[in-house]
Amino acid sequence: MSLVTVVAKLVVKEDAVETVRAELLKLIEPTHQEVGCIEYRLHQDNNDTNVFIFYENWENLACLEQHIATLHYRNYIAAVDGLIEEKIVHKMTRIA
Repeated sequence: MSLVTVVAKLVVKEDAVETVRAELLKLIEPTHQEVGCIEYRLHQDNNDTNVFIFYENWENLACLEQHIATLHYRNYIAAVDGLIEEKIVHKMTRIA
């Protein structure tokens, strides 16, 4: 299997930005310790603070799937339930 790049965009409800930001930050350290995590970076849009972007690189799809099954990721999902307006996740393979 080959490297998987993920670009995930979250649009957060106006009154939940700080709550969601705090929950997203909790993901960083434990995710960096996961097998197969090459890069896991969180960004916040400069012009629209309701928008967060994750840029991730994983050794393969299986490692990414293991990430989604971790306790810290499941805790994040539960904590932000109802606070996200939109979530778009692109799982990509580099071609050039």
